Amino acid sequence: MRRIIGVETEYGITCVLRGQRRLSPDEVARYLFRKVVSWGRSSNVFLENGARLYLDVGSHPEYATGECDNARDAVIHDRAGERILEELTDSAEQRLRDEGIRGTIYLLKNNLDSAGNSYGCHENYSTERALEPESYEPHLIPFLATRQIFAGAGHVLQTARGPIFSIAQRSEHIWDSSSSATTRSRPIINTRDEPHADPDKFRRLHVIVGDSNMNEVATFLKLGTTHLVLRMIEDESFSLRDFTLENPIRAVRDISHDVTCTKKIRLASGRELSALDIQFEFLERTTKFLKTHDSTQEELLVLKRWESTLTQLAKDPLLLERTCDWVTKYRLVEGLRAKEALDLDDPKVLALDLQYHDISSRRGVFYKLQSRGVVERISSEVEVTAAMSVPPQTTRARLRGEFIRQAKARKRDYTVDWVHLKLNDQAQRTVLCKDPFQSEDDRVTKLIESL
Repeated sequence: MRRIIGVETEYGITCVLRGQRRLSPDEVARYLFRKVVSWGRSSNVFLENGARLYLDVGSHPEYATGECDNARDAVIHDRAGERILEELTDSAEQRLRDEGIRGTIYLLKNNLDSAGNSYGCHENYSTERALEPESYEPHLIPFLATRQIFAGAGHVLQTARGPIFSIAQRSEHIWDSSSSATTRSRPIINTRDEPHADPDKFRRLHVIVGDSNMNEVATFLKLGTTHLVLRMIEDESFSLRDFTLENPIRAVRDISHDVTCTKKIRLASGRELSALDIQFEFLERTTKFLKTHDSTQEELLVLKRWESTLTQLAKDPLLLERTCDWVTKYRLVEGLRAKEALDLDDPKVLALDLQYHDISSRRGVFYKLQSRGVVERISSEVEVTAAMSVPPQTTRARLRGEFIRQAKARKRDYTVDWVHLKLNDQAQRTVLCKDPFQSEDDRVTKLIESL
């Protein structure tokens, strides 16, 4: 029942003064990562909480959580990444002021810039080596294509027929069901075989179709339901209906363009179902599965949340204002439009679309809603603050985080990645941690003791 879950989030970055861009994204990123470079002499570092922080292509700060073995921990550590980047933003703005440069730095947890370029929020799930990617087409691909009805972040989309409100930000930028590429051909699932673990035992499922979520409940449901669907696929004794889509890419777009969640999409069998229909069928099969299989309290909570979410979507999608990002944003946009008689593509509306994703806990629109209790959350501030420095305690992330903490405290030179812990001394001592579920290791203990 345990599964390693990780979230990689790329952030949009800009620096503006009175509405005008002050610095280029590359220049802003250099200021933002100056403190990071001082931590590890590089803009690509692993942190004491087990996470990885680095500067991705296009000057996008990217934060990858340490390995978590449940969805709730992944939510907490994803949120901790926001707070770490907020602190870096504050430091960067102070350096700008010290150098006489005026401007405000914004970090946006979204997936689109003003020019229409897309950047990702990638999910990682450990799976059994025996589970071949070819088995995803009839079950996992349809599930991922349809879960956007509760996991989409929403945005104003410019089309040839004019602007519309779209459920998901990544939907227009997906071009394949599966592929080993991530930039040349953005797929729903990336099939590159890079397990970051024992290759004889593990695969790493790399999902890149999802949006970056501000709402913790949306993230929790996105990760938790995907884990449950994977459990059913991995169990060869349990049968699932074949939902192979006739055209997965067209389905992703059509679903995203329908805020009623009722538009029918065509399956390869000729059957036509809505995204809501397909999600209800997955929910029904999952309910039956958990009645005959062991389950954790979290899995049962995910199931309960999933059922209530789909039930509310069937009644009226706008009932999900507290837990679903696209619905929250849709209500904000429509409220602003009604108040000021604005078109959907009015600059004020487009600005609100972006401001919703501002990770500043002081000024971000989402965080203002959270402070007023308008949106739900599943973590506490105490948990998030702790996760900024303390890694998940039940996975390999604990070993990595403790090694980094002790090596830094003793001012020892070291190198780490997801699998290796290395002391850069004359002996070049290295420990290979191939099991992501292992949180205790005598070899690592001895390496730390030798520091």
